[in-house]
Amino acid sequence: MYYGFLVKTTNQKIRGETMVRQIRSLVSSYGWKQQACSFLQESKIPWISNVRTYSNAPRGRPGEHRNPMNRLAVAGVESIIAVASGKGGVGKSTTAVNLAVALALECKLRVGLLDADVYGPSIPTLMKLQGRPQLDADSKMLPLENFGVRCMSMGFLMDKDAPAVWRGPMVMSALEKLMRGTAWGKIDVMVVDMPPGTGDAQISISQRLPLAGAVIVSTPQDLALVDARRGVTMFQKVEIPILGLIENMSFFKCPKCGERSDVFGHGGAHLTSQEMGMEFLGEVPLNMAIRETSDEGAPIVASSPSSEISGIYRAIARRIECKLGEWASSDGSVGPSIVIK
Repeated sequence: MYYGFLVKTTNQKIRGETMVRQIRSLVSSYGWKQQACSFLQESKIPWISNVRTYSNAPRGRPGEHRNPMNRLAVAGVESIIAVASGKGGVGKSTTAVNLAVALALECKLRVGLLDADVYGPSIPTLMKLQGRPQLDADSKMLPLENFGVRCMSMGFLMDKDAPAVWRGPMVMSALEKLMRGTAWGKIDVMVVDMPPGTGDAQISISQRLPLAGAVIVSTPQDLALVDARRGVTMFQKVEIPILGLIENMSFFKCPKCGERSDVFGHGGAHLTSQEMGMEFLGEVPLNMAIRETSDEGAPIVASSPSSEISGIYRAIARRIECKLGEWASSDGSVGPSIVIK
């Protein structure tokens, strides 16, 4: 299975391997066909007049997503998505939790939530879960469940205030245990709350799990968006497609007068999405109710289902479900192949 680019050249003398190598070098750093195709179309190379993509891949069944590196699947799990951020403090974990709950309650899917942030596990607090997991007959951990979402976190296995003073190999060993040492059962979508940044743990997770796609969370200010771009680039390099960008803490709406204030800036996430060829999934405002429900361990999607904020998360969840379905029935690989016609 493969997809590639049909390139129409205006110079009939330019043919063969030389041209193929030139185009291949232009797109080699682009891990996703949309960006590569857009780059070629906008590059204004004199001898290229038209570019379009093609695929000879058969249409697959739901849940059969791209796995170009032959990553080892997690038993019982059909699709895995990562919720990631280029830096901490942008609301990634809160977003991951509310998306997981929305996928379960709004989309009626069987959902798992893996807390991969070993150094700062947030899922126990955000999902109001505590206690050590029980073991099944095969000595696998049984996930804790709330709001229709099955959860696993290092926070379940450690004392509340105990830090994880571990180096890289120990972190990856712990994550491997959480991923594959858990009896997840049948799961339609697993949401992975990634550690912030683009370090060893993030790269290793991306290389070991067959991620169907990644959701990037950022706040509007330039500093956060710079780090978000780095996160996108990391996923592209390990051939993980980007589901889209969510702008968290996008604006503040005064509860008394209704006036909107762009506390951290405006428009940066939209522009970043356009420039990097990914979908802008939505704006989540800076709202006290999100903080309060998170601290209470009652995600706003579940505790206030008719609220405007809940509606935003539910709409994003529906869009993610739709994109996963579209990708499952399209091509099955990522590497570009160039055909000159």
